[in-house]
Amino acid sequence: MRTALLQSSGRPGSVDGNLKVLDEAAGRAAAAGAGLLTAPEMFLTGYAIGGDIARLAEPADGEAADAVAEIAARHGVAIAYGYPERAESAVYNSAQLISADGTRLANYRKTHLFGCFERDHFTPGERHVVQAQLNGLTVGLLICYDVEFPENVRAHALAGTDLLVVPTAQMHPFQFVAESMIPVRAFENQMYVAYVNRVGQEGEFEFVGLSVLAGPDGVARARAGREEQLVFADADPAFLAASREANPYLRDRRPELYV
Repeated sequence: MRTALLQSSGRPGSVDGNLKVLDEAAGRAAAAGAGLLTAPEMFLTGYAIGGDIARLAEPADGEAADAVAEIAARHGVAIAYGYPERAESAVYNSAQLISADGTRLANYRKTHLFGCFERDHFTPGERHVVQAQLNGLTVGLLICYDVEFPENVRAHALAGTDLLVVPTAQMHPFQFVAESMIPVRAFENQMYVAYVNRVGQEGEFEFVGLSVLAGPDGVARARAGREEQLVFADADPAFLAASREANPYLRDRRPELYV
């Protein structure tokens, strides 16, 4: 499945502006034959928007989700994106996957909140493995800091995730996560990992870009630079099956020693 990674901070504070950016990217992704377009963490609203997070938060089936579904269906491409989700009195840092026909497939709430900013504005999620079937692949969702906990990614591997989609807001000076950790996570867990970042200065944060899709051999299939970009790479089920057959990591585990 050709996968498009939208590296952009969009228009912080403007849901309408970000929907326009997403619409344009979806058109380009579809024209390139992509089956999935992934946008960064908190893409629909912006990340460093303070109190506007709660104001702009919507339910998983709210108006913004309907707008993304319309974009997906019109262009014929699935879309994964980050947004602030309101559920009763709580606000979650969430990611949603919508199919190419506009069906909501999966919604994930970030389980590991990073720093005081996130802990001040969000409630942590409690479900660490969320998956959906898409174009013959089992797609899983994590968000940014979640992928830095090896237990999270291993849980996805054991649950059969083929492509782990990670909308992120990775900031300076932690660029080593994109450069080094993500390919290692893909290799040690025998999966594809699509890590899709914001870029540029936003409030007090400097987002580093460097979005990457890494394969189960630990090789980056596509890597963005430090500017807004739309990059493409393929998640190949046949290559993944061959890699899993050749790599014994998951078969050689001794979980009785790890508790």
